[in-house]
Amino acid sequence: MEDKVLAEVANQLYAGPLEDFVAARASAAKEAASADKELAAAVRALPKPSVAAWAVNMLAQHQPDVLAQLTELGGRMRAAQVALDAASLRGLGRERRTSLAAAVDTARSVALEHGRAISDSMAGEVEETLRALTADEGAAAAVRSGRLLKTLQADGVNAVDLDGTVAVPSVLPPVAAAPASGPAAPAGRKMRSTTAAAPQQRKPDKPRLEAVRQTPRPASPPALERARAVLKEAQAAEAAAALAARELQDQADDLRTDIAELVREAADLRARLGTAEEQLERSKKKLAATVAEAKQAVRAADKAERTAVLAQERVLRLGNTRD
Repeated sequence: MEDKVLAEVANQLYAGPLEDFVAARASAAKEAASADKELAAAVRALPKPSVAAWAVNMLAQHQPDVLAQLTELGGRMRAAQVALDAASLRGLGRERRTSLAAAVDTARSVALEHGRAISDSMAGEVEETLRALTADEGAAAAVRSGRLLKTLQADGVNAVDLDGTVAVPSVLPPVAAAPASGPAAPAGRKMRSTTAAAPQQRKPDKPRLEAVRQTPRPASPPALERARAVLKEAQAAEAAAALAARELQDQADDLRTDIAELVREAADLRARLGTAEEQLERSKKKLAATVAEAKQAVRAADKAERTAVLAQERVLRLGNTRD
């Protein structure tokens, strides 16, 4: 079995409606079983993605230009960070906020077109994943694959953890090349194959007795109302936490920009200090030379004054003698 063949099957599965994933996976595994049992087993082991990851996959499969633009923007941001270009970082940070908002709106529209509405909290997870795409080249390749299993997060300092986040990780799009002004990009990130570990993670079938156990009695109205109230509070808390996380991430972006600007200012001040110290040393040497010349000039002036006094006395003596 070749990973490329498995990736092609996975691409079709992860590009479809989320509600049809399990049935589509079973059908694909059955179709593959006649020719390649190993491939069929690998197909059956492909995990179902989370709702937010599925929404990002919809964006990758049906609106790849959106991800391409974000990937290019991320490359420019990393190049500006390396160059300590604070002015560019500020502008790119504003551009990223606008682009992320537009990309999330597009993801929600594409997801809705394929049968699933995305809540505000899930939209927050989508935005965090797209933000990770702009911050990390490995994350960009994983997102662009369209085979995400769960969403990503980036703290702006460490590399994004990609372990277990993408199906068939051995077959990923190439990492986007960094702009010419930036440093060479790493060749990529090694990830353990999720498809290889999936068979051991699959839960065993439930016993028949458990499958046919009696249906639980419906909850009483008061209990149901309480459960709904708890659910509403939990959803509100989740949305608030997602909003707070996005605001903190924006603050972190601004702080990184401020740090880059301060580093550049410090470098400028060190350069100016070095120039000033050189000028001070030259001025000290010139002062010493000027003082020495001044002393010589004073001595010469004293000598000339004595000579003039002697000459005047001689003139007076000669004048008196003639009289």
